[in-house]
Amino acid sequence: MSELRARIAGVGSYLPDRILSNDELSNMVDTSDSWIRERTGIRQRHIAADDETTCDLAEIASRRAIEQAGLTPDDIDLIIVGTTTPDFTFPSTATLLQARLGVSGGAAFDVQAVCSGFIYGLTIADNFIARGQAQNVLVVGAETMSRILDWTDRSTCVLFGDGAGAMVLQAQEPGGDAATEPGILATYLRSDGRFKDLLHVDGGPSSTGTVGHLRMLGNQVFRHAVTNIAESMSTIATRTGIKIADIDWFVPHQANQRILEGVARRLSIPTHKVISTVADHGNTSAASVPLAFDRAVQDGRIKPGDLVLMEALGGGFTWGAVLARV
Repeated sequence: MSELRARIAGVGSYLPDRILSNDELSNMVDTSDSWIRERTGIRQRHIAADDETTCDLAEIASRRAIEQAGLTPDDIDLIIVGTTTPDFTFPSTATLLQARLGVSGGAAFDVQAVCSGFIYGLTIADNFIARGQAQNVLVVGAETMSRILDWTDRSTCVLFGDGAGAMVLQAQEPGGDAATEPGILATYLRSDGRFKDLLHVDGGPSSTGTVGHLRMLGNQVFRHAVTNIAESMSTIATRTGIKIADIDWFVPHQANQRILEGVARRLSIPTHKVISTVADHGNTSAASVPLAFDRAVQDGRIKPGDLVLMEALGGGFTWGAVLARV
């Protein structure tokens, strides 16, 4: 019996109302609009309201994705939330979301892979569907990164923003040509804990008893990001026999415009094929890939039948890629 295919049935996203511009940020820390734009490509980011939690953002994005899929919350039998900024140490944000949506069955859990959380979540969902253990899976990337930033550290606070993106994967029976049918074609995950000190949060329940703040050695992260992301994308292409040049759209983790351009140059990807939202959203960690994907669907760039390669790298390090035909 052939494995079931995980088809992208719907996407949705949400950004908080408050926009923090570079100019406004320059009144809070020693920086400027030109300094930030030159080094990151970012011009603004969205910041959650004081009473707005990660689950709040996730709920709105999820409802939009479920509606676009033509489903109701009752149809969802698995929820996976990629986040590094959960509402609580426990229970998981996914179970909170399950209750908010009114999903009475199935299972729900969080994935902690930082900026790669959504890519990890898609991979897990794909495996659940392939084994016949889930029919409609809601995969969410949601973050309130503003809660763990040191707003006196200009090397990190200028980079990040808040937001959520969601995608519904639906099981479908395999048909004729697997390469031309909608669905996830291949996934690839990796991690390397030796590089923890390059990108981490300096707190935690069992170490300091505090939430801590995000710390990063930017130049070293940049080098690893370009190398590892390009490697994951090349591996996916090799495994599927699909040339990088034949892929319609690349939806990368929106960490830094320079990283996006560095990967594109290394793989000879035309810039018009790279979906970039980093200027408007900043780095929204696990939310960045689904946010960018949804924008490209909404503005008509990503269309049914297109080949889309999604990728990310996060603290830990974690990294990976997912190739899907829409």
